[in-house]
Amino acid sequence: MQNSYVKKILDAKVYDVAIETPLEKASFLSKRLNNTVLVKREDLQPVFSFKIRGAYNRIARLTEKERQAGVIAASAGNHAQGVALSAAKLGIKATIVMPSTTPGIKVESVRARGGEVVLHGDTFDEASKHARFLEKEHGYTFVHPYDEPDVIAGQGTVGMEILRQYSGHIDAIFVPVGGGGLIAGMAAYIKYLRPETKVIGVESEDSACLKAAMEAGERVILPHVGIFADGIAVAQIGEETFKICQQFVDEVVTVSTDEICAAEKDIFTDCRAISEPAGATSLAGLKKYVEENSCQDKTFVAVNSGANVNFDRLRHISERAEAGEKREAILAVTIPERPGSFKQFCLALNGHDISEFNYRYADSDDARIFVGVKLKDGDKDRKNLIERLESKDYPVVDLSENELAKLHIRHTVGGRAPELSNEIVFRFQFPERPGALMRFLDRMQDRWNCSLFHYRNHGAAFGRVMMGLQVDDSDRSAVKEFLDDLGYEYWEETDNPAYKLFLG
Repeated sequence: MQNSYVKKILDAKVYDVAIETPLEKASFLSKRLNNTVLVKREDLQPVFSFKIRGAYNRIARLTEKERQAGVIAASAGNHAQGVALSAAKLGIKATIVMPSTTPGIKVESVRARGGEVVLHGDTFDEASKHARFLEKEHGYTFVHPYDEPDVIAGQGTVGMEILRQYSGHIDAIFVPVGGGGLIAGMAAYIKYLRPETKVIGVESEDSACLKAAMEAGERVILPHVGIFADGIAVAQIGEETFKICQQFVDEVVTVSTDEICAAEKDIFTDCRAISEPAGATSLAGLKKYVEENSCQDKTFVAVNSGANVNFDRLRHISERAEAGEKREAILAVTIPERPGSFKQFCLALNGHDISEFNYRYADSDDARIFVGVKLKDGDKDRKNLIERLESKDYPVVDLSENELAKLHIRHTVGGRAPELSNEIVFRFQFPERPGALMRFLDRMQDRWNCSLFHYRNHGAAFGRVMMGLQVDDSDRSAVKEFLDDLGYEYWEETDNPAYKLFLG
């Protein structure tokens, strides 16, 4: 299998539309990590993503009959643009089925590259099923986004370029993983020429389908998939790609949303490039691998797979980058409710800068403050800071890893309701589509009073919601049944210390 893929990669027809992207040294990050870090700039492709390689290699090999019939694909982003541009280059009709919830900028990008867009369904799965229906009805050729040999070979040219561009020893190459087309093609080629170089997959921890499959020894379907890194948000690794990964991928690293955001900041600092979350995932994995293995004086490559990110998502990325780099501690601190106490608290910080401070009067004895503090040395500095504050008799609750605190509480501090009773609190992900909230309210009807509501979204496919409901103890099981039946992902946060300290 490996020999056949190496031949396919060497013979891949990609450079009619794709370019050989540069391999750049991340100088600032290299110095900070004490390792040589190189970034493969696939964000510079004509469609701002590596996807153009596999799409073109697949379409360029169609028979004349298949070309006359046209191609079809299902995608909400990078693959759609790659198929549209490739088909236009070859004079072939391309139909792209996209979920109706796809942001307008992506729909227009596909149309601008010559694709005919069909909007269908609210999810990728619904769009994909409709694309398969149209394939059979009109005789189109379906262009799979990752699980097809010619697509895999096209993506494998990224690995071919890296080895040609850097002749020295490479200790490991980090590759973002969704359906597995990119890492499968790269791993087959790299392990053939340089078996000593590790190929390491990187996945978002809430969509780690390859890691789950590797651990199980077979493909599995994830029950839930997080969508922050939407370019790699896949519930099941591809069948063909998994066969290759089992043989040639050394290990898989998973990273959090905050770690991805921190890596996006690093890419911007070193390359002046804005990466999409999926593209920065590989660098986040590289940084985590270096930290966990105490690496020094090694050479690593991270593939920045794309730059298709909605502008309004950058606010969220910027907000979370400091947490991902562990440069900010988020604390709930109790200080005396008297003049001058805040000044004394600042003195106790011993030179640490405050990045955020939220407070509202609660009672005449104690003041509970929500405070962000800039750190100099990550977790070690955070631990020392908390110990110092507690030694000065400041009660502290560390909220740095608390999702409710970071997403909602920091924006709602001080909203207490002393006379409120029987309140239970939930955190939701509402699908970001028309009618999602009304569907919730219609299904809930008038059974429970909504006592708290906070919504925010920065360009994601889900709106993030915090909601309080007044529910009698005898009716709590009915709430659980209602929420489970509704199908929105949720977490109960009634016992969350951030809620109890500032809103409960």
